[in-house]
Amino acid sequence: MSHLLSIWVGWRFYLARQSNSFISFISFASTAGIALGVAVLIIVLSAMNGFERELEERLLGVVAHGELSGVNSPVHEWQKIAQDAKQIPGIAATAPFIRLQGLVQKPGGFQGLTVLGVDTQYEKNVSVISQFMTDEAWETLSKGDMNNIVLGKGLADTLAVEVGDALSLYMPDITASNSKRIGAAKSYRFRVTGIFELGGELDMTTAYVPMAYAASILNMGEGVSGVRIKVDEVFQSPRLIRELGYSQEQYLYLSDWTRTQGNLYQDIQLVRVVMYLVLALVIAVACFNIVSTLVMAVRDKQSEIAILLTMGMKRASIMMIFIVQGALNGMLGCLLGGVFGVLIADNLSKIAAAIEDVLGIKLLSADVYFIDFLPSELNFTDVAIVLTLALLMSLIATIYPAWKASKTQPAQALAGR
Repeated sequence: MSHLLSIWVGWRFYLARQSNSFISFISFASTAGIALGVAVLIIVLSAMNGFERELEERLLGVVAHGELSGVNSPVHEWQKIAQDAKQIPGIAATAPFIRLQGLVQKPGGFQGLTVLGVDTQYEKNVSVISQFMTDEAWETLSKGDMNNIVLGKGLADTLAVEVGDALSLYMPDITASNSKRIGAAKSYRFRVTGIFELGGELDMTTAYVPMAYAASILNMGEGVSGVRIKVDEVFQSPRLIRELGYSQEQYLYLSDWTRTQGNLYQDIQLVRVVMYLVLALVIAVACFNIVSTLVMAVRDKQSEIAILLTMGMKRASIMMIFIVQGALNGMLGCLLGGVFGVLIADNLSKIAAAIEDVLGIKLLSADVYFIDFLPSELNFTDVAIVLTLALLMSLIATIYPAWKASKTQPAQALAGR
């Protein structure tokens, strides 16, 4: 019964703070600070979740989880590597590839380009690149004897080419007697049969051609540049690639996504941790305002506290009154921050796109980031953690003022009334 009385009196004290405008302002500031910190933290964590999702589903869906490539010569009998991979739990699929490096001419100079020769029969098992181009474009890559090429949208825009246009790729002439000279080069002409759009750096530097045609350019015969590998758990890639590579007799380069794209994941995690700490401190500062509010409320309610004590209320119940009063500030801040944070985080991509349209700017550039839009993925576990953290800090902030209120001496308080 005493606990219910403490809650009721705490609620009345919370409402009565409006009679003192200064205490009311400090109370409002603490609530607003908590709400702002909670909302921003939910939004930032959702954005980081979105970046992780895009990294795994978009970038790592196209970039190989791992590669085994020949050291000084093409990889022969790649089918044996594929058979060995099937014996290793955790490796989902393999696909051969041929890599070409060359230059394409653009206005004002040349653009470096990585051309991947792929076999669509196997490539679809290790990559989702087909989802980012039309079915017709993907079909053209299955025609091994054709000089078809599918470009990234960023590169196509830079080169000002469209589907149906011709494109020249300049590569070292490996058949010429003077191939060791820097100036030795040969031009290979392709027909643009499709454009894929990932919205990132790969759009600017990567193109796809039929693997058989790429093999004819390099005179590889049945050989390939290497084998692309997909694993079930992306963070197991380094271990699985080493296990497969060490079992081979041919000298091979071993590579996995953590070497080529791992810095992106590390950057995302670093930003997540830093923002978590910074915004947690913002919430902590807002909670200090709760301390200020309650200290002033205790001084303002000295006589009321003394009366309650003389009427027989226990000091623990007095302490509970002010804990309730401070907790109400924290709960209101958490509620407002949680609602606004969830609403904004759930629509963050649309809000960012609207801001870009209104201001005529690009928040994320594909030349710098692996995507050109602001992603978001709301995780209610993150929301629960943030709200729990904020509410816990709010409750901790009430302990000292509430304890101070419980130490009030009725005689002194009523004498100074």
